[in-house]
Amino acid sequence: MSDLPENLTPRRPWYRFAAGAAVLLVVGGAIGWAVTTVVSPAPDVSEATPYTYVSVVAGEVGASIHLNTVVEWKPVPVGVNRGTGVVTSVTVGVGDEVGQGSVLYTIDLRPVVVAEGEVPAFRAISLGAEGADVAQLQTMLSDMGVYAGSSDGTAGARTIESIKTWQKNMGVAQTGVVEPGDVIFVPTLPTRVALDGAVVFRGATLNGGEPAVRALPSSPTFDVPVTDTQAGLLPPGTRVELTSPDGGQWLGYTAESTAHPESATVTVALEGARGAAVCGDECGQVPVTGDVALDSRVVTVESVTGLVVPSAALVTDAGGQVAVLTEDGERRTVIVTAAARGMSVIDGVEAGTRVRVPGEEP
Repeated sequence: MSDLPENLTPRRPWYRFAAGAAVLLVVGGAIGWAVTTVVSPAPDVSEATPYTYVSVVAGEVGASIHLNTVVEWKPVPVGVNRGTGVVTSVTVGVGDEVGQGSVLYTIDLRPVVVAEGEVPAFRAISLGAEGADVAQLQTMLSDMGVYAGSSDGTAGARTIESIKTWQKNMGVAQTGVVEPGDVIFVPTLPTRVALDGAVVFRGATLNGGEPAVRALPSSPTFDVPVTDTQAGLLPPGTRVELTSPDGGQWLGYTAESTAHPESATVTVALEGARGAAVCGDECGQVPVTGDVALDSRVVTVESVTGLVVPSAALVTDAGGQVAVLTEDGERRTVIVTAAARGMSVIDGVEAGTRVRVPGEEP
């Protein structure tokens, strides 16, 4: 039982009041912060953002990337060997140009020549033979100056005499019969050839039927290997400036692309203007064997001249209209004609106009 008089009540410890006051202060502070937050207006972002001014000046906007273009001659099969025996000599090198009657190689010392024709050699041509292959042979003999008749496709006495003259000039027996292995007909002459080195080499044994003769196309292939991301920058028709092996400049345009999913890469082919060769009449600079990588400038955005401002100076309203803000606060509508690498070419303001750009004060 308490010893205090009945008219007195026990006093609470002082620290309890202090704690309560502290709670009231905290709550009061919280309420005050809340009121301040709700009632105070939001700051004007355009006024709060630091900015500077730049002058609209004449300039040029464009973009390009440097990549390698792989250039390579890709021979295609054009002729089949029909002779049998041992290759005793090879008389043409890779990339050599051959014409009517040129000797390609010898089998058992007997020359094998090339001639123009769509029909491949398939039989012996002797007196009385008729057909397109005979006409092709007559044309070859005429081009070589040993036949003066017409290429009528019939091996008459004049044709046989011409064959014997040709055989004499070749240093072989004058039989008047052209064996299937004596001539390899190819579609077009003159042409640059590349014998299949794995088939035709000195000492090789041929049994007939080997795809021995390959021809170089009119120009090498031009391919730009890129990543999937880079491929998106090279739509068909993109201009590519190549440095030739001799230091000159060739001009190509992107054409079809071939994706390689296994390596996540893409090969973009190049072609010349209006279907011409990228290398024009200078394709001889490209080595016939192997490939060569040429430094190439790929123009991803064609250069445009005009009045230039940083792209950051452009503002767009809700309706999609583009404008710049001048130094005196005027909003000037502009038209963007080109943009690349953070710069834009615009119409709608005069040179020397100072426009606002977000950034630090100078």
